[in-house]
Amino acid sequence: MTNDNHCHWMQEALVEAKKGSAHGEVPVGAVVVRNNEIIARAYNQPISGCNPVAHAEVLVLEKAARVIGNYRLVDCDLYVTLEPCTMCAGAIIHSRIRRLVFGAYEPKAGAVASVTQVLEQPQMNYRVESLGGILEAECSEVISDFFKMRRKQIKEEKKRLRLS
Repeated sequence: MTNDNHCHWMQEALVEAKKGSAHGEVPVGAVVVRNNEIIARAYNQPISGCNPVAHAEVLVLEKAARVIGNYRLVDCDLYVTLEPCTMCAGAIIHSRIRRLVFGAYEPKAGAVASVTQVLEQPQMNYRVESLGGILEAECSEVISDFFKMRRKQIKEEKKRLRLS
């Protein structure tokens, strides 16, 4: 698969991330691609769903499994805007995704390359190909902009409360 293809699918994941941001969620988006077609899309929803495991990766894997009627997604690729956490890396392994492609690295909790390498653990009975840094700047910017906005909102709310 070419880098142009990876960039195309990551752009689609960015669309999902921006939907999440619009709903007040940390903007992480994901798509599952099979046979050069998106079969599932999702964005983070732990806040709105009151669900700690409603990360974009988990949600999109669930949707993709329902679409194909199998919990094993062996001929599918997952594109996600942020390096997965440990929980999501485990879900990716168990889903038998063929390839994981992510955008921004997550230096605090990334479980593919940054902090731990869950996909590389020798005791795992399945190997997932992974590639990071696709549209890294764009993916990082979406998250950075979100948190800048959140900090500004918090600052304004504190100021408003002091004036009340």
